Amino acid sequence: MKLKLVLIFVVCLLTSACTDWIFRIDVPQGNFLDQDDVNKLRVDMTKEQVIFVLGNPVVQDSFDNDTWYYVYDMKRGMRKRGEDIRKELVITFKDNKIASLDGDFETPEDFNTPLEQ
Repeated sequence: MKLKLVLIFVVCLLTSACTDWIFRIDVPQGNFLDQDDVNKLRVDMTKEQVIFVLGNPVVQDSFDNDTWYYVYDMKRGMRKRGEDIRKELVITFKDNKIASLDGDFETPEDFNTPLEQ
């Protein structure tokens, strides 16, 4: 009986040591944006222009059509490939034109310079 318990304990110990051998995929979700994409945004851009530059937002506020959320999550399957990533960009519109940006990205230098029309 003791031999069986010792054998079970050793097998459990050996299999738990092999957990890093199992391949787990990274799971990306949302809109992947980088600073270059955000740098293309300007004040007074229309919603259609924003969709052309960034694509459709992940979330549009149900109670406020003038707030769009671009969210990107990367859940790493294995620790050795890095930490989990989460980035957000919140765009607020006024009269169907960009009024402000908020989130994890820097506001572009030329943001307050409207596009020529």
